[in-house]
Amino acid sequence: MKGNDMIELLKSGKADALFAKLYGESAVKENVRRYEELLKGYGKTFGEDQDVLLFSSPGRTEISGNHTDHNHGKVLAGSINLDCVGVAAKNGTDSVRIVSETYNQDFTIDLNHLEPSAKKAGTIDLVKGLLKGFTEAGYLVGGFNAYITSNVISAAGVSSSAAFEMLLCSMLNTFFNEGRMDTVAYAHIGKYSENHYWDKASGLLDQMACAVGGLITIDFVDPQAPAVEKIDFDFGSQDHSLIIVQTGKGHADLSADYSSVPNEMKKVAQFFGKEVLAQITEKDVIDHLSEVRAFAGDRSVLRALHFFEENKRVEAEVKALKENDFASFLTNITASGNSSWKWLQNCFTNSSYQEQGITVTLALTEMFIAEKKRGACRVHGGGFAGVIMAMLPNDLVDEYIEYIEKATGKDSAYRMSIRPYGAVCINDLL
Repeated sequence: MKGNDMIELLKSGKADALFAKLYGESAVKENVRRYEELLKGYGKTFGEDQDVLLFSSPGRTEISGNHTDHNHGKVLAGSINLDCVGVAAKNGTDSVRIVSETYNQDFTIDLNHLEPSAKKAGTIDLVKGLLKGFTEAGYLVGGFNAYITSNVISAAGVSSSAAFEMLLCSMLNTFFNEGRMDTVAYAHIGKYSENHYWDKASGLLDQMACAVGGLITIDFVDPQAPAVEKIDFDFGSQDHSLIIVQTGKGHADLSADYSSVPNEMKKVAQFFGKEVLAQITEKDVIDHLSEVRAFAGDRSVLRALHFFEENKRVEAEVKALKENDFASFLTNITASGNSSWKWLQNCFTNSSYQEQGITVTLALTEMFIAEKKRGACRVHGGGFAGVIMAMLPNDLVDEYIEYIEKATGKDSAYRMSIRPYGAVCINDLL
């Protein structure tokens, strides 16, 4: 379908029901306009006489399972109503051209030259890594043009990079692989790109949550084939909202902090001759505590204990949601947050300990919740700087946002909803 024809389809209202599921009833019109502008941008850049397809890939929220995926643990996550969207078409060449409206980028990659740059950073390296990941995994790639925009908050722990990665995976799957790839394949390719083209020791959580969609629990005990289960639960039915608060970007380089978490957990596993914590038990660690402390260090031990207890909390939260026991669910969210703060220790960086945006914002949120006697909160995502999550009754949300933004700044708090679709070709759903 030509871009102008697709614009007319959107204006006709035929996409309204789908957009209500993706973005909420109140955001249908603004997203119709958003897609229209995207299609016009593609037409101006690449020409209006091409058959094009629309794609969408959401950001994600990690509800529980903080820093467990990289040691093959369990998580509870969901795709959110913020997404990376793109218009794309095959171009019949050996080059991929991507225009990002959001980040004011326009670059072309030669499919015959996919080696990373010396710095191993930035969008171009990430895209090269995705393309290389496809070929390494035995899938096909080809030339295409894409015009992309995103409202997934950058550097906010909602996986703007994974949303972008999964968007491109959806395009490559649709155009060159007959739609035969599953979301696990997407996730592994995104992980490959970050591991090899960014030197980032990431796991599969972000990519899986963005690719699959909905509220899901994932068990990474077999990382080649993670066990994914969709949870049929509507937070709106409990009259609660999920709120993400951007606490301020940390100024320190956090790469070493992020890498230390999986590395220290794996150090504990190494004591027992294993690679990851999922291959040992909490009892193993406790029974050999003095030797493990001497071998791996005390923080490593605490992080390992967090891993085991966090897995139990994920199980308890999934059970609570299935049984509609929302009070127990919130209790475990609070426990997860306390464990991240005290045991995992990823709420600030020791290299810049006077900069504690996360802990200050958590402290203020905990005071608010204690006064109201309702709700829960925790660090969100990788931690060390950036974002917290709060789960609050709807009648308190406006008051909380006004309260917390006095500390964190205007437009720093975002009300989220869980959307049912992950990385998709929109045309397939219309």
